[in-house]
Amino acid sequence: MADPYLRVEGLVKRFGPFTALGGVDLEVFPGEVHCLLGDNGAGKSTLIKTLAGVHEPTDGKIYIEGKPVEFRSPRDASDAGIGTVYQDLAINQLLSVTRNFFMGRELKGPLGTLRMDEMNMIAHDEMLKIGIDFSDPTQAVGTMSGGQRQTLAIARAIYFGAKVLILDEPTSALGQKQQMGVLKTIKKVRARGDIAIIFITHNEIHSRLVGDRFTFLALGQTIGAGTNAEIGDEEMRRLMSGGAEMGDLEQELAAI
Repeated sequence: MADPYLRVEGLVKRFGPFTALGGVDLEVFPGEVHCLLGDNGAGKSTLIKTLAGVHEPTDGKIYIEGKPVEFRSPRDASDAGIGTVYQDLAINQLLSVTRNFFMGRELKGPLGTLRMDEMNMIAHDEMLKIGIDFSDPTQAVGTMSGGQRQTLAIARAIYFGAKVLILDEPTSALGQKQQMGVLKTIKKVRARGDIAIIFITHNEIHSRLVGDRFTFLALGQTIGAGTNAEIGDEEMRRLMSGGAEMGDLEQELAAI
């Protein structure tokens, strides 16, 4: 097996007296989808924001290709090959597919004019690589479906150098057909073999369909980890609920 592109050891993040992450370990390999699972408040958002350079860790180590790194800003994380696609996607619905694809990184000619033909071609070709064929990349993003917008954000991150692609609940606000489109995109990215994917989700079915490895968080702690083959359905449901046994939950409800 290849070495992990990203490795996290004992990651701790405190906000004043509150410990959001209490020593999380994580390994993410190229060509795999690593599902990060847990209930609300488990620490998933804090973990990905720390990996994305939004938060500086209080303690612990982050390694990229075996070398320790420190992220003091999202730019540091991006330069290290970490691309994060948040739920809000950072997309302007009034601008075209191309202008969103190159937002803040536009290609310019010697007089400062935009090289629109070249950018249109790149945006079209990069979207096509992961399954979306736009005949007109000048169309407004507001005319796209939610799943297509996710694909745009993913293609953009990959084109600008992401080696670790963090997807924050990419299917949560979509209909079933659009959800399947996003899962297909994830599988196509995985098939490249050179990109590691961290897939944050609450959906057990989606994680089973595309996940290779799972890490479960609860209250900022790692409470379980393993491959898709190693973790059975009952164990997955137990870990996704924070490690609570079903019997304990039934007793709590019966006492009401």
